[in-house]
Order: sequence, then structure tokens, then C-alpha cells
Amino acid sequence: MMNSRGRKIATAIASACVLPLAMAVPAAAEGKAQEAAKVSVFHGVPGLTVDVYANGNQLVPDFKPGSVTEPQSLDPGTYNIEVFPDGEGPDGDPAIQKSVEVPAGANATIAAHLNTQGDPTLTAFVNDTSKVPAGQSRLTVRHVAAAPAVDVRAGGEPIIKGLTNPNQESLVVDAGTVNTDVVLAGTETVAIGPADLNLTEGTSTIVYAWGSAEDKNLALKTQTISGLG
Repeated sequence: MMNSRGRKIATAIASACVLPLAMAVPAAAEGKAQEAAKVSVFHGVPGLTVDVYANGNQLVPDFKPGSVTEPQSLDPGTYNIEVFPDGEGPDGDPAIQKSVEVPAGANATIAAHLNTQGDPTLTAFVNDTSKVPAGQSRLTVRHVAAAPAVDVRAGGEPIIKGLTNPNQESLVVDAGTVNTDVVLAGTETVAIGPADLNLTEGTSTIVYAWGSAEDKNLALKTQTISGLG
């Protein structure tokens, strides 16, 4: 049996799979009534592995914290989403069960993560798939950690300042390898990193700062969208 915190986390993850999709990309879906959606899910809540089912079929098995799924093409329509503690589905009782209307034409990532106070929550992000100029790359940083505002530095210089949970900032930069770290806003105190990011030409690199400062498990996870050149 799941404890109350485990069930609360599973509920947040399940909600991340189903609740925000219709709200996240209405503009992107306009005029694309028959186009399949591309949906990824990021698991940024420490401490629980789950299995996700859609219409009785396993959608995301053994979903571990710090993981992001590859984009899945979903036909527009209604899906019955069930989330089970790892290995307990599909014959057991789901921790959460919801129906969702998947919109057409979406490119989105749904993040299940901790809010600033350390409670499980969810945020829907629309992925920018617009073209980038030759020789350049798009970098997006998403703050989904139980941590205060941060600055993101490249080569020791701030490139994003005062980023707070659950917000994001994007910029277009020269392609190449960049040494980055995350510091508490306005300070030199390193919270995450340093880490080298390979920003490939014609791609979008999305960096998730996730985990908990109090629990000392802050980390970075990257997601890459290619074909934008």
C-alpha cells in the first residue's frame, strides 16, 4: 500500500499527464484539428517510481525521478489515464485515474515537480519549436526545484537572473559547449553544477533544475528538441 505522501506524489504525476494539456497549447492546436500531439512528461519529484497507463496500455513504465520521456505521438481524443505504483498495474487499483481530452497539434512537456515549499505540483510547458538562425541554438531553463530564486551562469557570467519556480526563460545563443552552473540569485553560492552543456546548432536544449535544496538533492536534467535549423 502507498503511504499518504506517496499517493500525493503519484496524484501529482498523474495530474501532470492529464490535466494541463488542453490548457497548454490551444494556440498551437488552432487549425490542426487532425494533427497528432507530441507530448513528453518530466518526472521531477524525488522518491517515487510509477507506471503510467493510457486506455489500458502501458504508456510510461518504471518512470523514475529525474527522467523525461521521449515525445509520444498521441491522436486527438479522450484517454483514460491510470497511474500505479511501480509493478502494481494494470490489475490492481490505480493510485489515480482520470480521463483526458488530448488536443491536436501540441508540442508540450508536462513537469511533475516540487514547488518552492517542497510540495508536489505540476506545470505544463509549451515547447518552442520555431526555427533558430544558422550557427545558433536555443537554450531554455526551467526552475522546477524546491529552491529560492536562482541565476544561471555561463562561463561564470550570469545569462539568466532571478529565475523562480515554476518559471522558465529562453535565449538564442551561439552553438557549442558551454560550462554552466546555477547560483542563488545575486550571489556566488553554487546550488547546482558546474556542468557542460552541448548546445548543438539547430536544436533547443531545455534544462530542468529540479529536486530539493533542503534535502540536498538538487540536480539538472536536459531535454533536446532537434530539427529547428
